[in-house]
Amino acid sequence: MGRVYTKKQKERAAEVLERLKERYPNAECALSHRNPWELLCATVLSAQCTDVRVNMVTPRLFARYPTPEALAAANPFELETVIQSTGFFRQKAKSLIALSQDIVAKYGGTVPALMDDLTTLRGVGRKTANVVIGVAFGGEGLVVDTHVGRISRRLGWTKNVDPVKVEQDLMALHPRKDWTPLAHILIHHGRTLCMARNPQCTECPVLTLCPEGIRRTGGVKTVEG
Repeated sequence: MGRVYTKKQKERAAEVLERLKERYPNAECALSHRNPWELLCATVLSAQCTDVRVNMVTPRLFARYPTPEALAAANPFELETVIQSTGFFRQKAKSLIALSQDIVAKYGGTVPALMDDLTTLRGVGRKTANVVIGVAFGGEGLVVDTHVGRISRRLGWTKNVDPVKVEQDLMALHPRKDWTPLAHILIHHGRTLCMARNPQCTECPVLTLCPEGIRRTGGVKTVEG
């Protein structure tokens, strides 16, 4: 259960999203994939790694292990060699093999489309599940990564640090239809202007609606409500 927001807060949040949509009209998932299983694997590999690097690794990965069944039976050391450049490769290899084994054993080799099912897969949390739900299945998954959490706090949309609580707050603030695009847009914004260090506030299209941006630039206060 997320925060309770006023009508004015929801209207302001909607205006922020509209401005950011104009700034990032083509914001979408940057991980290359051909099906839900490939996206699931790519998302696991993307932890502490750039999407560009993951996209360099996955063609070789899926050429060698083209199905969940093949990856479920992979030799861990051979798999580690393939994905080594993504970092944390030993743990990622364990996760990829384990989740593939679960998909084969529990779901007949087909990636499930529901949150409750996806999060039963070993190594799959809500963030990864939301990526698959929102992108691969066209559902309503609200991904909360470091960019989404940071920007949401700067905008005053949440005070929480825990990703699950941030997700709940954003779900309460924004309509369901916006959950998936909201995450993509905030991720692009976090990589382009609203970085963790030295955010480019004076270039930001939502500066006048951002309490943190106004504080940083010495501008006027936002209207409370």
